[in-house]
Amino acid sequence: MVGRRMRWPLVLAFVGALLIGALLVYLGYTVSTEDIPDVGGTYIEGLAGNPRAINPLYADLYSVDRDICALVFNGLTRINERGEIVPDLADRWQVSADERQYTFFLRSDIRWHDGHTFSAADVVFTTGVIHTPAFAGSESLIRAWQNVRVEQIDDLTVRFTLPEPYAPFLEHTTLGIVPKHLLGDIPVADLDQSAFSTHPVGTGIYKIKEVAADHILLEAYDGYYGQHPYITKVEFRFYPDYDSVLAAYRRGEILGVSRVPIKDLAAARTLENLQVYTTRLSGYRVVYLNLRDPIFQEPEVRQALLYALDRQKLIDDVLDGQGIVAHSPIMPNSWAYDPTVRQYPYDPARARDLLQAAGWQDTDDDGIRDRDGEKLEFTLSTNNDPLHTAIISEISRQWAQVGVRAYPETTGWTELVQDYLPPRRFDSVLLAWEQMPVDPDAYPWWHSTQITGTGQNYASWVNRDASEALEQARLTTNREERLALYLQFQTVFADQVPSLLLYYPLYHYGVDREVRNVHISPLIEPADRFRHIADWYIKTRRVMIQEQSRVR
Repeated sequence: MVGRRMRWPLVLAFVGALLIGALLVYLGYTVSTEDIPDVGGTYIEGLAGNPRAINPLYADLYSVDRDICALVFNGLTRINERGEIVPDLADRWQVSADERQYTFFLRSDIRWHDGHTFSAADVVFTTGVIHTPAFAGSESLIRAWQNVRVEQIDDLTVRFTLPEPYAPFLEHTTLGIVPKHLLGDIPVADLDQSAFSTHPVGTGIYKIKEVAADHILLEAYDGYYGQHPYITKVEFRFYPDYDSVLAAYRRGEILGVSRVPIKDLAAARTLENLQVYTTRLSGYRVVYLNLRDPIFQEPEVRQALLYALDRQKLIDDVLDGQGIVAHSPIMPNSWAYDPTVRQYPYDPARARDLLQAAGWQDTDDDGIRDRDGEKLEFTLSTNNDPLHTAIISEISRQWAQVGVRAYPETTGWTELVQDYLPPRRFDSVLLAWEQMPVDPDAYPWWHSTQITGTGQNYASWVNRDASEALEQARLTTNREERLALYLQFQTVFADQVPSLLLYYPLYHYGVDREVRNVHISPLIEPADRFRHIADWYIKTRRVMIQEQSRVR
């Protein structure tokens, strides 16, 4: 009897083992696993340069400061990947019937990194700093806010009053807000040199954890009101230049290369684990023609100069293909861009015909066209950047094929912006415009009132139709009305060719394959590469999934 009693447990154990084995076999056929993003990890990126003032009131002067501020601070609004102004610290806003008042209603769940409550007082303080005569920020920031009256309605409501309707105003509200409770007692003249500028406190997705001479460490802010990131820490390491940043990646010191210059692109693409992302920057390269010079007075001559340029060849040969031929001074990702605007493909025969019809002929067979004893020759200036030097050399070569002589000339950047541009002391000049506003307002560069003083209509272009379109487009927030006006402006610009648009530049960003789900859309500035950083991840974890659930 004892032997029988002992056999039954053995039989049951054996049967149980068979059942468990069968279950495991069944699960093996019906259940699988997959990696999903998990919280953790440190993303380390190399920057060229060192921070000077990690404060959004001063950051527009230095790219390193802007990169860090993009993760630490927020504005009332932000710009999304479609170039639209959307809420950020503000939940919503209203525009008055006369389009002069903007009332912002702030979120109630915002806390500064030190735990203090965010309020309208911080917004009023931030803009008040800009209004202070001792403020040492950029002239463009001062101009943007100098005529805007700001008032606090209550703790979560702030109102801006403009002297007249100004449709681009909303973009100014993307300015990062700084805390009154930490900066309110510091003289404005000392703000950029205060301890806050090296150990700032913001409302952003990451907060400052550690600051040293060669790096800065950020950690995810638990109190952030938006989507929390997977990556726990972000470390920026500082190097003297982009060559040093790429070398640091090769040594395994960093996971991200903040910018890959065109000259390093081929080498970067040979690195097995470095993923190079490319997107368009908001800006363009343009050759300004000084329309005060008699030889540039006729639109047909300006058209001929553009037809004579093989801009795609210039992009392919000089820029290694890293550019997009430009056809409008309004960015292609803008709602106001006209994809049907008149274009000028490379057509040297058409260029010769236009010049011939305008009376420019080579009467003495020296290869340079002339008219009434005057040669069709002029200087083509730029700063002494090697890429710009190569560009004007290629442009000069191409123009020579149609009998136009352009003498390449380079100078220092300071001399160019002080001695050449404001007094309009140039024949033609190659300039690079970067970080162009997301709003399509082209008034500062092409309106006739901007041809003197600090105005940036360096071509000295005076055209009544274009100026009226730009002026009226500023005075209404109605998108359909603005669109019609900007289409009119682009049509006039394309017909008159006041200057020669070359290309829209591309931005190249390197990230190691260890960092996943990185994606970047068209950027206003390089700091916008962190627009979707909450989606990036380094760590993963494995979870079981039903086989049937994997079948789509």
